[in-house]
Amino acid sequence: MNPYLWSLHAEAVVLVPLLALAYALVLRGHPAQGWRIACFLGGLGLILVVFVTPIENLALRYLLTAHLLQNVALAEWSPALIVLGLPPAAAGAARKYAAIRALTNPLLALPFWLATYYVWHIPAAYDAALRHPSTLLHLEHVCYFVTGVLVWWPVLTGRLDAGTSAAYLFAAFALASPLGLLLALIPNAVYGFYVHAPRIWGWSPLTDQQIAGVTMAAEEAVVFFWAFAFYFVRFMRRDETALDLKHARWTR
Repeated sequence: MNPYLWSLHAEAVVLVPLLALAYALVLRGHPAQGWRIACFLGGLGLILVVFVTPIENLALRYLLTAHLLQNVALAEWSPALIVLGLPPAAAGAARKYAAIRALTNPLLALPFWLATYYVWHIPAAYDAALRHPSTLLHLEHVCYFVTGVLVWWPVLTGRLDAGTSAAYLFAAFALASPLGLLLALIPNAVYGFYVHAPRIWGWSPLTDQQIAGVTMAAEEAVVFFWAFAFYFVRFMRRDETALDLKHARWTR
């Protein structure tokens, strides 16, 4: 079989249209700035890229690296852009619901997201999902996306101040990055599905796993550490401004 086939996976033909429709309904009541709409469309575009292009076929039949790329797109990149795309008024209106307030509480959102990452990467769960692509694999992807939205929500909707956001993002980085490093350092290929998959590009199962792990760890370092640095700088600037104002009052 040609490994570079394009496809129409359910995540592309069901999830993307549903999200687009929901967003259109949100915009009717809560208009958004152009850059927010662009962010939301970018989040949808990322889902299309990883589930329509050959990345999907490579993930389902050949390479762990391609599958992990799908996972990070669903669990981190796309949710971040989609939450950024929400009009602030819509996010504020959503906070009226107790369930949303609870699920987006940082003390729940981050553990849910981490648990999703770690549980689905247990070899038995990972292999089972790949062997049942019409059921378990969809569930895996939905879990990644939903918890990804939850983990970004407290930061990107302004629920947390800059200092707390920085601490929260550093915790996400510190607690999630060991998974990729673990995959890169384990001396044996642990996912039976990919051990027995057809080989391409001359990669052995272990080489594929090592590249996947390094890529995942590097991606999380870039995304979460950059976001942490952004909010940390904002926190420091606000702190300096507060000190300057306090000093100005004392020197009048």
